[in-house]
Amino acid sequence: MADAKGDEVLAEGQMPLGRWPILSYGVGHMLNDITSACWFTYLLLFLQEIGLAPRDAAIVMLSGQVADGLMTILAGEMIDRFGHFKLWHIGGSILVGISFSSVFGGCLLCTVLGTDSYLVRTIGYSFFAAVFNIGWAATQVSHMSMVNCMTLNSTSRVALASCRNAFTMVANLGLYAIALVVFALVSAKYRWIAYVSIFVGCCFLVVFYAGTKEPTLQSGSDCKKSARISWGYWFKKALYYQVALLYMLARLITNVSQSLIAFYVTRDLKMNEYSKAIIPAIIFCCSFLVSVVLQEIKWNSRRLKSLLTIGAILWVIAGAAVFVLPSQMHNLMYPLAMVIGAANALVMVTTIGLESALVGDDLNGCAFVYGSLSFLDKMSCGIALFVLESYEDSISCGETRGLYTVSRFGTGLIPSCFAVFALLVTSTLKLQDTNPRAAAAALEAPLLDTRKIDCMYHCMYHGKKKNNIHKDEIALQNPLQFGLKSFE
Repeated sequence: MADAKGDEVLAEGQMPLGRWPILSYGVGHMLNDITSACWFTYLLLFLQEIGLAPRDAAIVMLSGQVADGLMTILAGEMIDRFGHFKLWHIGGSILVGISFSSVFGGCLLCTVLGTDSYLVRTIGYSFFAAVFNIGWAATQVSHMSMVNCMTLNSTSRVALASCRNAFTMVANLGLYAIALVVFALVSAKYRWIAYVSIFVGCCFLVVFYAGTKEPTLQSGSDCKKSARISWGYWFKKALYYQVALLYMLARLITNVSQSLIAFYVTRDLKMNEYSKAIIPAIIFCCSFLVSVVLQEIKWNSRRLKSLLTIGAILWVIAGAAVFVLPSQMHNLMYPLAMVIGAANALVMVTTIGLESALVGDDLNGCAFVYGSLSFLDKMSCGIALFVLESYEDSISCGETRGLYTVSRFGTGLIPSCFAVFALLVTSTLKLQDTNPRAAAAALEAPLLDTRKIDCMYHCMYHGKKKNNIHKDEIALQNPLQFGLKSFE
């Protein structure tokens, strides 16, 4: 009886999903995406505009980064063990909504304690920054992990990932559209950007919860029964350190520049308020367009390294131009934003591909690889921003700043230095094509944040005999994972 029921569930799982389940799943990450775009683009600017010192603002950002890195690993392990994807998603979304509005809505701790000291404000904002990132990580991991337990049909899995990626684009562009309108109409601009973003994200969450059922294909059980690869296995591979460095550098390039671009265009280039929304939007649009083109490329190891090199070179050129650009020539920032967007796409898509090449067929250890690289990314970005903002706090606001401010360094020169370092590491990479058919497949959803995938490919691989899944279908989900293999 139980076997018959299991066969029925299995047969149902292999049927392709309809448009409504795919659409409802795709909008389930909108709240995370729109708040994340606001967080990295406007948080530091908001905190300094309300009177926090640059160093204190950086502490708030760092507390969130540390919490996110730790929660990513913990949430992946807990969801892998206990399931209940939607419960984790709901809990994380509640934390995101409450904490995000608390950060941009004012210092709640100051109101409770009846004081507005710098220490209390820093502690209050840091607490809610940590809560926001804990909720964000729980929502992200649970949403990503649902895919392989929603369907066994490889085409539907690709459709789910692609739909989610498409709505990530919608969320980011929507955030900058909201910001553009709010900057023109409202005085308490950041508070209203936060409130409108939460409202829009929650509207899409209603669609997600109404249209997405709790997955019934508990393929995660296969993961638990399989022997896991020890951490020491990865530490013995030179490629692990190379990929970790490149992924960290790519995230530093994109996140540090994104966090300081609003300061740069308004304070250094003396551009108007609208530029804080227009310039990031241009960067994102160009990044999206280049990513669409990259989806159609037939990948192999040489192209992977070549495009990563091109992206790093573009960042070196653009970063140097940003660093020396005078305010009188601020209109040149628009074409520079296009170059930065293209460079961001090239470095991020290729480094995500390198993560997959590192994992290869060793799927038992994929959770550690993605989790450890994500933790490294979060910590390095938080520390880098803390150091930059601490330096800004240590110099006077007078003429000692001169032409080369912290925002100039952080938006231009420092990302360029990271790009040069990435070029050096890339030159040492040794990759080999072992599955030309899989390597020829197009990258699916290149901006998908694979660092948060818990046991997705692991479950898919170990269930292939039971579920009649061919290895080439796994390659369709993540072609570089099966198309590239490093030299031992």
